[in-house]
Amino acid sequence: MLYLLIAAGVFALDFGIKHYIDKKYRIKEQHPCPKNKIILEKYYNDGAALGFLAKKPGLMRAIHTAMIVMAGIFFYILLRTPGKNLAKTGMALLLGGGANNLYDRYAKGHVVDYFRINMGPKRLRRIIFNISDFCIFIGVLLAAVGAEKRGL
Repeated sequence: MLYLLIAAGVFALDFGIKHYIDKKYRIKEQHPCPKNKIILEKYYNDGAALGFLAKKPGLMRAIHTAMIVMAGIFFYILLRTPGKNLAKTGMALLLGGGANNLYDRYAKGHVVDYFRINMGPKRLRRIIFNISDFCIFIGVLLAAVGAEKRGL
């Protein structure tokens, strides 16, 4: 039950932030946070990371849907396995974030991204993220490490 709550919490948190950003901010309007390390900036992403498949949103939506279904099946099997708490936490983060971005694709036709990290390499500073993106990334890492521990 805890892992379903984690997934639902990630979904709800990013859903709320995206709703606020979508209503209050204009596209490409920049709002630096304290010390200018993070910049809030609304961006509509039609593709995957770095604009991959942006020109083929239908294909991107189909691939994204298939990946979430497969991850959901794996998560269900994992939930029925004793232990594996790190892998379960990772999959919960991945599914919460992935489902939220998938919801955007179906409801809006694009994913709402809203912040940039304004430090490090110039290429990194140009990428605009959302909380779901970070949960997906962290979730994949945790699930991989958790699956490796004592085998899956």
